[in-house]
Amino acid sequence: MEMEWKARERKYKQEGNYEVTLEEIYTLLAEETGIDKESAMKREVELEYEFCFANPYMFRVVSELRRLGKRIIITSDMYLNTEQIRTLLGRCGYDEFDGCYVSCDIGKSKSKGDLYDEVKKSEKKAVKKRELTFVHIGDNYIADVENSKNHGFSSIHYVNVNAAGEQYRAEDMSEITGSVYRGIVNVHIHNGLNEYSREYEYGFIYGGLFVTGYCQFIHEYVNTHGIQKILFLARDGYVLKKAYELLYPEEAEICEYVYWSRLAAAKMTAGYFKYDYFRRFLHHKVNQGYSLKKILSSMELEDMLEELRRRTGYTQNAELTDRNVEKVKQFFMMRWKRVLDHYEEQLEAGRKYFGDILDGCGKAVAVDIGWAGSGAIALDHTVNRIWKMDTEIIGVIAGTNTCHNAEPDASETFLQTGKLVSYMYSQRENRDLWKFHDPGKGHNLYWELLLGAPHGSLKGFYPGEEGKCECVLKEERAEKGKVMEIQRGIMAFVREYEKVSSKSRLIRAVSGRDAYAAMMMVEGEVNDKFLRELGKIDRINVE
Repeated sequence: MEMEWKARERKYKQEGNYEVTLEEIYTLLAEETGIDKESAMKREVELEYEFCFANPYMFRVVSELRRLGKRIIITSDMYLNTEQIRTLLGRCGYDEFDGCYVSCDIGKSKSKGDLYDEVKKSEKKAVKKRELTFVHIGDNYIADVENSKNHGFSSIHYVNVNAAGEQYRAEDMSEITGSVYRGIVNVHIHNGLNEYSREYEYGFIYGGLFVTGYCQFIHEYVNTHGIQKILFLARDGYVLKKAYELLYPEEAEICEYVYWSRLAAAKMTAGYFKYDYFRRFLHHKVNQGYSLKKILSSMELEDMLEELRRRTGYTQNAELTDRNVEKVKQFFMMRWKRVLDHYEEQLEAGRKYFGDILDGCGKAVAVDIGWAGSGAIALDHTVNRIWKMDTEIIGVIAGTNTCHNAEPDASETFLQTGKLVSYMYSQRENRDLWKFHDPGKGHNLYWELLLGAPHGSLKGFYPGEEGKCECVLKEERAEKGKVMEIQRGIMAFVREYEKVSSKSRLIRAVSGRDAYAAMMMVEGEVNDKFLRELGKIDRINVE
């Protein structure tokens, strides 16, 4: 860029205009740096051909103008010459234009205004008419709109997609990833051809980069640690598996979408994670209006309700409070073996389900959104301690608990030993995100909205027909259509990013810090009302 400006200054001193060619820029660049002029200039042109594509809205406009029989010409203030511009347009799918006026070849420009006079003069000769009307369409308001008007053209301002999206795009990103991200989002959302739902935009703008980067992270881990199976845990793994198989189709055979949930895990691992069992089913529901009947129903211990009533004196409609929770807990502690007996059938059904999936697998990863990594840890315990399947399971999570959690250190030993690995942040990496991400402000929910499946969460594994396992799910998520719209946006971004990144190995890896940066924009207070409304999509299955 520095050499371009110096070349323009030199040109002005020599010829009285600032219009330079790419060769003139590289002549100066070679003098100043020692870079080989011919090979570097050739590579730049090749990259222009490789990465440029037609704006889909303008491509439609040009097609319609051709149908109407209009003469269509190109004007450009550019250092690529006329031949290069024509080649570039052809590679972008355009037919040959009727005329092409490029500033560096003519020595006149739209920014100065004299290129418009050249166009009128040359076009009158070309079509052999004295009177012609000209309409100029462009994105630079001064050069394309005001200057064309001043030279007798009608003008239409097509707002540059990057200018339209600039105020909404995250800037706190690394240079290359941020540039690619903003380019993809701006041209897709702001070109004017289509109008999208808010849910689609939420997925495309804020979820797409994260899902792309997370899949890249998983892929890298799988290939460097000898992983034989990728378990995408329900429900957060639903769209992740789709994206992963799109990006890495050669690994589709080792990908499995598996039913798993905190509810099912709490019941099946109660014998070992007793503290978590009572915390989930009792302590988390204190003073929230839950009756004992409803509590025992969620624990699937309805047959113990009558005995609980006799032992404690509480009615089935009595609410669980801070005053009676310990007494209720003590009742179950005294009947602990009976409690565990209720889950034996579920354990056996689950063994059959995972036995088929993990048959012959020595090492697998369990992919989840986060946050404590309990899903993968509980699955590893069940598979190896209870079912004795001898399959090492590593938890891959997007993010960990943060400093705002009641138990910010809960996962640290697992992260330290490598039993859990985190993509975006942890206490050791990207600590600014670890301090920023706040579940109390809804941040967990907003991330989960990006990934969750349209189906309900897993209630549990139960004996099915012919000795098989039946996975029983809760009801579908509220507003299923909106969930699918979010994921449609995510998948559209993944496809666009893959299209661009496949052209160069330099723009493939999205860091966890960059992936989070887009969401930092949406998590700001200005969007609080919108996000709370969006969060209603998932307001079901509250126990």
